[in-house]
Amino acid sequence: MNEIGQALSIAIDLIRKGDPDLLEIVGLSLRVSLSALVLACLIGYPVGAMLATLRFPGRGLLLIFMNTLMGLPPVVAGLLVYLVLSRAGPLGVLELLYTPGAMIIAQTLLITPIVAALTHQVIEDLYHEYRDLLKSMRANPWQRLVTLLWDARFSLLTAALAGFGRALAEVGAVMIVGGNINHYTRVMTSAITLSTAKGEFEFALALGIILFALALLVNAALLSLRAQFTRWSHHHA
Repeated sequence: MNEIGQALSIAIDLIRKGDPDLLEIVGLSLRVSLSALVLACLIGYPVGAMLATLRFPGRGLLLIFMNTLMGLPPVVAGLLVYLVLSRAGPLGVLELLYTPGAMIIAQTLLITPIVAALTHQVIEDLYHEYRDLLKSMRANPWQRLVTLLWDARFSLLTAALAGFGRALAEVGAVMIVGGNINHYTRVMTSAITLSTAKGEFEFALALGIILFALALLVNAALLSLRAQFTRWSHHHA
């Protein structure tokens, strides 16, 4: 018990003093996950909205595929990205394997289906409510898409935060495509895994505390956004 208390004390001290290695790993984790989130939103928002508002052959299969990808195991996503970016792969010439860029691609692959599926659900519910109004205004598909996305902005932020939380906590894919290289591709989750294996529990615990704090902030932001959306809905009802 004393050893746990001592490790916790050292971990808190590392955070308080702003250990350079700790800050470097946290900074890279945030850059990778935020970059993946931006890409996932740029892809997921329009895809989810189009699936909610348009009817075309194969739409049902696309929905099934998208929902299936929501449960894609991280190691499988990492393996797919590895095969594509390896020297024998179609994008091997880009030499992105074992770089932060490869990690961003892997996380984007993981969280885009989440963002798209949540966007689809939000926009579909909203479209059922406003479909007749939009038709009476003779809005074209593009105008309908933009109007619905703007009206659902608070809910879409919730979808983005859900994707960010998934990206930040992911470990399997980033280790496969990033290689966990010190001072280059080592992020919080992979550093915790390595530090624990090496017996460096204080450093792993410090990273765990920061990761938990970030997860707490994401969930607090989700609750706050939901509360704001509820108040906004009641105000405009």
